Order: sequence, then structure tokens, then C-alpha cells
Amino acid sequence: MKKICVLSGKGGVGKSSITASLAVVLSETRKVITADCDVDASNLALVLGLREKDFKECWEISTNKKATLVEKKCNHCGKCKNSCYFGAIKWNKEKRIPEFDQMKCEGCGACAIVCPTNAIQLVEKKNARICIGRTKFGFEVVSGQLKTGEAGSGKVVAEVKKIAMEKGKKAEILLIDAAAGIGCPVIASVTGSDFVVAVTEPTPSGLSDLKRALSVVKHFGIPFGIVINKHDLNPKIAREIERFAKSQNAEVLSKIPFNESFVEALVELKPIVEFDKKTRWFFEEIIRKIPLG
Repeated sequence: MKKICVLSGKGGVGKSSITASLAVVLSETRKVITADCDVDASNLALVLGLREKDFKECWEISTNKKATLVEKKCNHCGKCKNSCYFGAIKWNKEKRIPEFDQMKCEGCGACAIVCPTNAIQLVEKKNARICIGRTKFGFEVVSGQLKTGEAGSGKVVAEVKKIAMEKGKKAEILLIDAAAGIGCPVIASVTGSDFVVAVTEPTPSGLSDLKRALSVVKHFGIPFGIVINKHDLNPKIAREIERFAKSQNAEVLSKIPFNESFVEALVELKPIVEFDKKTRWFFEEIIRKIPLG
């Protein structure tokens, strides 16, 4: 199975739209499975036309632990109240016991370590949801969603990829839609990939964030190519991106012009390649340049 990761340094450059259309075109000749690894704001399934009711398999997972008090063991010493770096512990003066703010607790275990009576335990919490749905194009989407305020995005991404590879044992290509930026979910998405498609736009921030994201890719020694979306809106910066690509011995996989149909397609919950057939050429161009073997 070839693992192709689509990422972007910043949000709003069209990464998920491009991932969806690549999956649609690839699925016509190859067995494909997709993984939405933007677990803080997953929307690949929406772009592919899937709604909540279309997910036939969903379950919750735990990627983190939270501190809880076994009140009968507490000796009211108060040592735990100053141990929390995240400010998740408040002291109940009336009961003389700690109270834990579950939204702030990172499950680091410092409070449990300082407790002399083992009254504080770390308990696994279901803090993320994974769903699998089949698109009308014949391939499946494995989607992960971390609950609001919870930590452990990298672990959720790792689980999403693991499940996608298990579900897609017969698939030839795993297409990974990564989060924007350079954080934990991006690192977890990129790890183990065979090739990275880096999507950017011709703006100063687009180029700057592209360089930061590709520093992660280069750290893992993964080959990559660049897609310049809306390239005609700023030809000067687009040329800068092309020069940067050349300096990195990377190919510009495609230069996609600005097209209002991208927004219209999102409103209709359709991949752009289905909504506007004239865009198909750009995705075929990208696929021709990706080393799929």
C-alpha cells in the first residue's frame, strides 16, 4: 500500500478539496482508502458528500487519562493542590479535598505522584471518536474527531491511520488528509508516508508556512511535491514558490487557477472534480507526477 499524505502549512488553501478530488480520480483505476487525520476539524467526509447518517461504524476511543479522587483515601494534606502546572486543581475548603477541572487536566500524573495515600488515580477517558463511512465513489473514509478541549491529537491520528490500513488491506493507496500547520497531528500524519503532496497558495504567509511544514517532511526524509492553488491570484509569489521548489529539488505537481466553483462545490458537498468537470485535468496531472509505482 502506497501512503500519500496531503498537507498544507496553513489552513484555507484548499487541501481537503484537493484530497477529495484526488481520491475520486484515483479510485477509478486503483483501490483507494482515505484517512481524515485533521482530527481537530475533520471535514474530508463532508467534501465527499458524507453526512452523519452515512457513517455505519462509529466508536469512541481513549488517548488520554484524567485525574480522579478516591475520596475515602484522601488525608486532606493538600499537597496535590500546588502540583498541577495546568491549574486543573481547585481546593474545596469546606470538604478539604481537591476538585479536578477535567477540561484543564492533561493527565500528566504529577498530583498522583505527590499524593502520600494514593488517593488520586489516573483513569482513561473516552475523548475521541472514530467513524468509517463509504462514499458513493466506492471507497471508504476513516475519520477521527478529538473532543473539544481534549489533548492527544497525535494519538488519534495514529489510530485513524492504523484502522485505515486494517480496513484497506486490499487497497493500493492510502490517501491521508493531514491537519494544517506543523503540530502533533501533522507529524503523526506524515510519519511513515511514501510521498507528500504539499498544497499552498501564492501569499507571503502561504509560502512561509509551506517552508515550515516541509521542514517536518524533510526531517523524516520523505519525498514531496508542491501544488500551488489559486496560483494566478498572485503571479509574483507563485514564481517565488516555484523557485523554492526548484531549490529543494521538488516538482511543482500542478498550478491550479482560482475558481469560484471550489466554494460552490463545498456548498453542494461535492468534490470539485465532480462539480466542475473541467478541473479534472489538474488532478490527473498531479497523479501522473506522484510516484505510485
